Amino acid sequence: MTSHSSLGLDARRAFAETIAKKAGALALGYFEKRESLVIETKRDPQDVVSIADRDVENLIRDAVHETYPGDGFLGEEYGLEVGTSGLTWVVDPIDGTSPFVNGMPNWCISIALLQDNVPVVGVIFAPCHGELYSAAAGSGATLNGQSLSLDSSRTIRNSVTGIGANNHVTPAFVAAMVEKLLSAGGNFIRNGSGALMLAYVAAGRLVGYYEPYMHAWDCLAGYCLVKEAGGWYHPFPTDGDRLTKGAPVLAAAPGAVEDLRAIAGI
Repeated sequence: MTSHSSLGLDARRAFAETIAKKAGALALGYFEKRESLVIETKRDPQDVVSIADRDVENLIRDAVHETYPGDGFLGEEYGLEVGTSGLTWVVDPIDGTSPFVNGMPNWCISIALLQDNVPVVGVIFAPCHGELYSAAAGSGATLNGQSLSLDSSRTIRNSVTGIGANNHVTPAFVAAMVEKLLSAGGNFIRNGSGALMLAYVAAGRLVGYYEPYMHAWDCLAGYCLVKEAGGWYHPFPTDGDRLTKGAPVLAAAPGAVEDLRAIAGI
């Protein structure tokens, strides 16, 4: 395994922060004139996309190609390009498109760097809140430059858990996982952006996040943030074409790991 220092993770982290801010500025411009956006549906009427998603992804992809031409790239809108460096950028240009197009601030830019199946850089930028979450393997996690460190005394019973759901899982499954959490003494929120809720786990605002089916571009940046803040995550399968498929996602602060693993059956 190539060492993190020889990979230039600090430089790639700084690059991801810079490009996330540029992408966020572009997305925010679209957000402020969202009434003029043409909205398209994907799998169902709740799964939407717009030119904003595509233009933001192209901005990030073009920047990666220019700065790190040997790196691979996976984006939600245009798929996977295999690189030669052993590193792959995994990007959701706008996570929380539904809140975005409906005028709510719960959306973000999510940029991860994957090496040897592990997210080694994670940057999430929430333009409406002016919040930049950033992490790199072995270097810790920050929010707007301030170090993040999770409190082990926080549990599902004295904190709030994030829950995600989509049309890949049945209503009965969603109802059962909510019932398990409530029965265990917990409470939950859902804000429409899984990536942003994972960032909230790293920041200690949520004690954990669970979604039974999620894609790599939604979770890998948040996973890196949670790990570097002192938390735990359930590994996402990234071998071969599994990187482009969905899987269960679970991340938690130390005091909530066992409870949430039991609730998720992981």
